[in-house]
Amino acid sequence: MIAEKFAPADVLTLRGELLQSGLDSFQAAEIVSTFLNGRGYGISSQEALHVASKIEGQGCKPEHIQAELERVARVM
Repeated sequence: MIAEKFAPADVLTLRGELLQSGLDSFQAAEIVSTFLNGRGYGISSQEALHVASKIEGQGCKPEHIQAELERVARVM
């Protein structure tokens, strides 16, 4: 079993930010990027856009957000 890189509470906070009304894909990507950067992980702008759109497409469920973040997080 692989340890999770992100605490469930942090993922829920991120989810809340992503669910704010009026966010466009670029704003959502910036939120994802800031979340990862603040925890010592890097992500390209293009990848952040992809992740933001993929998370949205999955209904923004915490387990999907967790899986996507785990998949793309790169140690800086």
